[in-house]
Amino acid sequence: MDFFDPHIHVASRTTDDLAAMARAGCVGVGEPAFWMGYDRSHPASFFDYFRQLTEWEPRRAANYNMRHYAWLGMNAKEAENVALARDVIAMLPEFLDRPHVLGIGEIGLNRCTPNEMTTLSELVELAMQRGEQMLFHTPHLDQKLRGTRMILDLLRADRRVDRRRVWIDHCEEHTIRLVLDEGYWAGITLYPTTKATPDRAADMIERFGAERILVTSSADWGPSNPMAVPEFIFTMRRRGHPDALIRRIVYENPLELMGQSRGFDFASEKSQETPR
Repeated sequence: MDFFDPHIHVASRTTDDLAAMARAGCVGVGEPAFWMGYDRSHPASFFDYFRQLTEWEPRRAANYNMRHYAWLGMNAKEAENVALARDVIAMLPEFLDRPHVLGIGEIGLNRCTPNEMTTLSELVELAMQRGEQMLFHTPHLDQKLRGTRMILDLLRADRRVDRRRVWIDHCEEHTIRLVLDEGYWAGITLYPTTKATPDRAADMIERFGAERILVTSSADWGPSNPMAVPEFIFTMRRRGHPDALIRRIVYENPLELMGQSRGFDFASEKSQETPR
């Protein structure tokens, strides 16, 4: 079955990982800007990182016939440094206009501090001024519910926000209803330590349905699995769910969300293929 992994940090994965994903049916990936495993100290580090996400990683993915799309922003783990964040925000427009960039992300909260909220508010303002889609990171574990509510409160206060173009990621059992009830896209992350297993993801889909739900690996520098989406497909089949439902979650839903971005050209390319 063809699938998208709309949130994976390809820069942290090997070419063997990309080859395995392609063999399993992956046709495209979304790579949000993220933490590098350490806090960067200079705007130039972000400049080069954004070049990597928009120049080098698309070529690596293309070697395995996978489309690569990027989200760019100041990640939550480094958002505490407001001065640095403002320098990074100032350079974002140059990269947001590049091909295959979907919007601003992943942005959000980590420890839910006032400085993080300042950075997040300024990133949302940039997105509103430019008409960008947004991808939000919600905090881990004990801060999950609090951070999710803070993000939703921020968005609810801005009447310019088109909720159909906003993705709130890393939802779990106690936060996913909040996100769906307000009309946003909800991401379920298949991460072995701090987020959800394939079975927990299947539980949530059986409870809340498939509309506006994305399932991703979020595979990065830590313990994570770039083959998590195929494992989810296997889990759903094992539970007796039809392929049409599974395909909606792992293929059609990502296309519907990302297709709202001017940087997404996958559907147009597919429509131009010569009929067989």
